[in-house]
Formats: sequence, structure tokens, C-alpha cells
Amino acid sequence: MDAKKYLGRLGLENAALPPTLESLELLQRRHLLTVPFENLDIHRKREIVLDPARFYEKIVGEKRGGFCYELNGLFFELLAALGFSGRLISARVFGGRGFGPEYDHLAILVGIGGAEYLADVGFGDFAAAPLKFELDAEQPDANGVFMIRRAFDDYFEVVKKTGAEWRSQYIFRDTPRALAEFAGMCEFHQTSPESHFTRGRLCSLMLENGRKTLTEGRFIQTINGAKTETEIASAGEFERVLAREFGIAF
Repeated sequence: MDAKKYLGRLGLENAALPPTLESLELLQRRHLLTVPFENLDIHRKREIVLDPARFYEKIVGEKRGGFCYELNGLFFELLAALGFSGRLISARVFGGRGFGPEYDHLAILVGIGGAEYLADVGFGDFAAAPLKFELDAEQPDANGVFMIRRAFDDYFEVVKKTGAEWRSQYIFRDTPRALAEFAGMCEFHQTSPESHFTRGRLCSLMLENGRKTLTEGRFIQTINGAKTETEIASAGEFERVLAREFGIAF
């Protein structure tokens, strides 16, 4: 991996980035603003393999995005190259009625100055900045208010405040994981009809003042809290919006 080219992809080619919290915050925010969360390869029947070299070629070489295993998998490699100390962790995503299986989601815990931070650039509409791994503390963020709390057994839960309600995002253990351990769920998410990733194409990117998301039938933009939706009526229109808004063309 060429860390300098990766930083160039994030618009940070000339930035001084010592392994500090300020650097981690900048890296995560720039990643979310420049690298989309997308599942397009699944619908192109292009296999996603858990190999950082493949992640790098796609995200940096092809200027694409990816889903959690790719985005957080490669971000972890960048953090290590910059001198950060961290570990991959497995998370189970809340699906409305319960949590997914182990290895459903890949995230990162980063140690800085005696504290740990949850870094995640692969969960779509999530925190814009790393979340301090501190229990029961409300953490205001550009994308909302978050909290990490104990769940059950030895799991921790990330929740987001919506109105007066705390809504679950995912649960995780702080156990270190190897990338290869996620292979089974990576295969499931790109092949199973039960996976929400196989049900339709998606490309989504955080903006400085909102978010834009393209699905099979809609292009949705939220700017300063104001939401607009445009119908996508054809495959050709999907490709045109994808190229115009996300710079992705096949």
C-alpha cells in the first residue's frame, strides 16, 4: 500500500499526521467525505475478497468505495502505516428486531494516550468523528449524539439519540480479530438473498452539511436538514447520477 497515494485520495497528501486524536479525527472525516459507502461490485458479480491489496486497488486506484470489510479494512492499514495502534473488532448490527451474527460488521478500536476510540468509516450514516470508548457518556457529533454503553454478556452497544429515544446501531466485543475471520460473513453479504446488500444497488457519501444517497429508485440529498428526493426511472439514469454525484463510471 502506498500511504501517500491513499492520503492523496483523501485530499491529505501534504498534511502532517502524527498518531494523535486530532489526526484520527481528520482522517475519519476526510474518509467519510471522499470515499463512498457502496455495494456496486456485488451487483456487477465482481467478487469481494478480504485482501488489503485488492481494497487498495479499488478504493485508491479506481477511486471507488466499498462496504465495511473493504473500507475499514483498508483504513486500518493506513492507520498502522501512520503509527497508530489499533485492532479490528467484530460488531453485530441491529436490524430492527435483533442483532446480526458475529462478524456482521468490521470496525476499529484505536488506542491514543491511554484511551481508546471507536473508528468507523464503513457504516454509512454514522458518526463523523471517532467515538471515545467511554461508557454512558453522551458524545455530540456532526451527525448526531452517540453513546457507548454495556449491553449483555461482554458486549458493548453503540446507540444514537433520535428525539428523546436512544436507537441501537450495533453491539461489539473489544476482542481483537484477524481480517480472515470475517470471510464467512463477507461471502454471505455478497451472495445471500437474505443479505440487504444483494437486494439493490446503493452508493452513499457524507457531505459537509448533510448526505447524498443513490439507490435503485431514488437519489436522496439531505442538506442542512432539508431532504429532497428525485426518482431514478431507468438504469441509464442511475449510471448518469452515479458518475455525476460520486465520480464512478463503468
